[in-house]
Amino acid sequence: MLDALADGTTESIRKEHHKKGLKSGLARDGWIIVDYGDVITHLFSQDQRNYYDLEELWNDGKVLLRLQ
Repeated sequence: MLDALADGTTESIRKEHHKKGLKSGLARDGWIIVDYGDVITHLFSQDQRNYYDLEELWNDGKVLLRLQ
């Protein structure tokens, strides 16, 4: 599933914004990063998301943009 999300993300960004992303990580490890230079996307499996709990880590941070 993570590979499909990463592929869909890179394809969509390439078509809409003409930016090529550099994909790192493996779906079997539960974490894929796609680096666009000025923006980096992190795609987590549910287990990795629960383990790192980034929402709690950044709870006091200022939200600049929220995507659904």
